[in-house]
Amino acid sequence: QVQLVESGGGLVQAGASLRLSCAAAGRTFSNYAMGWFRQAPGKEREFVAAITWSGSSTVYANSVKGRFTISRDNAKNTLFLQMNSLKSEDTAVYFCAAGWRVLDGNPGDYWGQGTQVTVSS
Repeated sequence: QVQLVESGGGLVQAGASLRLSCAAAGRTFSNYAMGWFRQAPGKEREFVAAITWSGSSTVYANSVKGRFTISRDNAKNTLFLQMNSLKSEDTAVYFCAAGWRVLDGNPGDYWGQGTQVTVSS
């Protein structure tokens, strides 16, 4: 089991930046590929970004490419999502997930509880 806890969400204006964190506990964090997903009201959960266990490779949804950066600190068992130039359409609950399937944009094996990001226009 891997326990995941997201933080860093909030209410910001369009154009602003936020940095989300996902703290992991339980099994060895560095063994897992990690990803971020989001779910807006009335919409299905969608893939945002993923990173390999070592951090050497990343993948992004087209909608966030060039604005968001995923990274990880295996020494601190923490995953990050730096979000810049935020838009109103980025408003959603953001979830972190663990498991190799996230590298293909598919749901992970373990999930956090989510953190709300609201971008006002």
